[in-house]
Amino acid sequence: MEQTFMKEKKILPLVLSMSLPMVISMAVNSLYNIVDSYFVAKLSEDAMTALALVYPVQNMINAIAIGFAIGINAATAYFLGAGEQTCANKSAAQGMFLNLVHGIALTVICIAVMPSFLRMFSSDKTVTDMALTYSNRAFLFSTVIAIELVYEKLFQAVGKMKISMFCMMCGFVANIILDPLMIFGIGFFPAMGIAGAAYATGIGQVISLAAYLVFCKADPLPVKLLRRHMKPEKNIVMRLYSVGLSATLSLALPSLLISVLNGILAGFSETYVLVLGVYYKLQTFIYLTANGIIQGIRPLMGYNYGAGEKMRVKKIFQTTLALTAGVMVIGTILSWLIPESLIGLFTANTETVRIGVTALHIISLGFIVSAVSVTCCGALEGLGKGTPSLYISLLRYVVLIIPAAFLLSRLIGANGVWYAFCFTEFAAAGLSYFIYRKHT
Repeated sequence: MEQTFMKEKKILPLVLSMSLPMVISMAVNSLYNIVDSYFVAKLSEDAMTALALVYPVQNMINAIAIGFAIGINAATAYFLGAGEQTCANKSAAQGMFLNLVHGIALTVICIAVMPSFLRMFSSDKTVTDMALTYSNRAFLFSTVIAIELVYEKLFQAVGKMKISMFCMMCGFVANIILDPLMIFGIGFFPAMGIAGAAYATGIGQVISLAAYLVFCKADPLPVKLLRRHMKPEKNIVMRLYSVGLSATLSLALPSLLISVLNGILAGFSETYVLVLGVYYKLQTFIYLTANGIIQGIRPLMGYNYGAGEKMRVKKIFQTTLALTAGVMVIGTILSWLIPESLIGLFTANTETVRIGVTALHIISLGFIVSAVSVTCCGALEGLGKGTPSLYISLLRYVVLIIPAAFLLSRLIGANGVWYAFCFTEFAAAGLSYFIYRKHT
């Protein structure tokens, strides 16, 4: 398959053709997250709190697997654009081997540390027992996630976005169907409660991986996963980790942030912890849709940068910024038009809904301007510039928001945490654009 269309096709149609399949995939993924939580919420509010406590570690596992796969994506697209086929093959093969190692290590480490981690945030035995029931099963599929994500990013790197979309959706749809069956015991399935949610998630991931393998057999990738190329080579490994480590940290930082904010909010009430968990379920629908656009343009940025097409790189960035801002406008409108309905998906408690509506109103004020930092961060990753991308993520998830949340919560109470989100997005937008311009 020729990838030259990446530097020949008109910019807007090219960005849309690469991004729309990913936007659809991310939208379905967001729907899965909401549906998954919706069914768990039917068990009890304790079950939702348990999911909220597991989320940071679950997000960290995904961050490591996805982040390193982004490094594989960037290296493969760059070498294909530069016409270096052997280096592209080595990037894919060594990336696969290393992410497999990551998956195995994550399974062992995360299951081992969860009991201690949960005790830091809750003394409610019912909640912690539910959280362990879910996490001990969900984390068993970490290796499957790691391998599946390598295939996802390789298909994207060579421009096969529709295949990537189809395979991702196979897993998402299977997950959505299996959730009620396995949680509540419908048909021949036993009622497994929160454990059923974990198994449904894992089976969905297995189905996605199986779909990728079928497509690899029927229509082989332009890059070859050869065993002789899997032996790590310093120059390839350094390139993979230079972007992969930065992307991993960028994706893992929200886990650190949520854990810190949970600690701040727990001082007021566990209801605020639940509301934060619900918000992160809802915001995935907005930010993962925007991330679908970013996934689509990463290989475009890398390929054109490798081919020396700097003007096209600039135009791709501008087009992406406009599209991402459009997604954020929709998210802001929904947050103000139907906040009660959105929060009400996860709880029927009147007080929880009231607190959640207030949180959504305040946080959503920063949605539109966040398009700047989201686009700059993704574009830099596509260009293979992992370190400046990491700077942006550190600003959004650590440097600005954590001190702001701590100080504002002391001044105006728990709502200060919500205002910290808004403040951070405005401050980070200007700094992100400065960083992007300096490094491109």
